[in-house]
Amino acid sequence: MVHATVVNLAKKKSKFIMVQIVSSVSGHKANAIRPRMGEKVEVLKYDPIISDMAVYFEGKKIHSCKH
Repeated sequence: MVHATVVNLAKKKSKFIMVQIVSSVSGHKANAIRPRMGEKVEVLKYDPIISDMAVYFEGKKIHSCKH
């Protein structure tokens, strides 16, 4: 009699995650990729709604990604 064994293989976590960044001025949203173990994203980026540079803060995590 042959017994089949079930092996649960844990998936390897990716090193990077995609997050949504939100403009502090207009609320415009964009995506950014950051290291999983890195700090939250805060970046100066062009905001097309106000046609000027604005500070973008990290909103929510979208998904893991290979990079």
